[in-house]
Amino acid sequence: MNTESNAVPESSLDARENAPTIERATRPFYWSVRRELWENRAIYIAPLAAAGVYLFAFLIGMTRLPDKMRQLSALDPMEQQHAIIMPYEFAAGLMMATTLIVAGFYCLDALHSERRDRSILFWKSLPVSDGITVLSKASIPLVIQPLLTVAITVVTQFIMLLLSSAVLAGHGMSVATYWAQVSLLQMSLGLFYHLFTVHVLMHAPFYAWFLLISGWARGVAILVWAFVPPLAIIIVEMLVFNTSHFANMLRSQLSGGAEAIPFPGRMPIEPGMEFTPGHFLLSPRLWIGLAVGAAFLFAAARFRRNREPI
Repeated sequence: MNTESNAVPESSLDARENAPTIERATRPFYWSVRRELWENRAIYIAPLAAAGVYLFAFLIGMTRLPDKMRQLSALDPMEQQHAIIMPYEFAAGLMMATTLIVAGFYCLDALHSERRDRSILFWKSLPVSDGITVLSKASIPLVIQPLLTVAITVVTQFIMLLLSSAVLAGHGMSVATYWAQVSLLQMSLGLFYHLFTVHVLMHAPFYAWFLLISGWARGVAILVWAFVPPLAIIIVEMLVFNTSHFANMLRSQLSGGAEAIPFPGRMPIEPGMEFTPGHFLLSPRLWIGLAVGAAFLFAAARFRRNREPI
């Protein structure tokens, strides 16, 4: 009898044994994220609404596209491309601004709302730790919303490209020339890089700070507690030392700094944009900010454990 043919490899047994353990560890986090999406529909409704409004305005502006293309024929190729992709840049900027606003208000209300409506008593009765709950809430602005922003923006820009092509073809103009100026792949990669570097990694300390305030604040003046401490530091520094290092640090962190944006003032989807991921990942500002954000999240989990319903 051949015992070797009937033997089960040890690696297969280990994989089968570890699979339920991994599933048990990740399932609470997965359902916690699902809970946030169920309870906070503005996470995806707001950018979808913004995209719908912009597409409606873009459709109205399509009546002037043929005349605009005739006027652009007198410009050099770089100026033509910049003028053609400008509406696509506005669409990306609108999606990013909408996501940024929704993410800020979501973080400020994430932990405070469950104490305000006393639902925290129910959620704490479930086998989900405070750390997992806080991480699931932090994953919304740091993972879910950036991915939604990229997806909605790409779909919006693709619809814009189809509408423009249909109008140009209807007027007997070259669609290939227009398509040659609009690179959806390049714009998508630029948008993803910008969101990952600036809106995720550089903004992580801000989102974590808002979650900390949301878990700590006892009253309803969350906006006051979120913005008064940094403003107080800025004012005290200016009065005592006559400097503005803290304000400059916050401004640079919020904008992404030279590490994330090598050409300030330019949109990330513009042609010719150069990305420097190595320089960005080696930036001390990035890792200090992430360490501060991790400390804020840890403190937010501690506050959630000790705070009672309002």
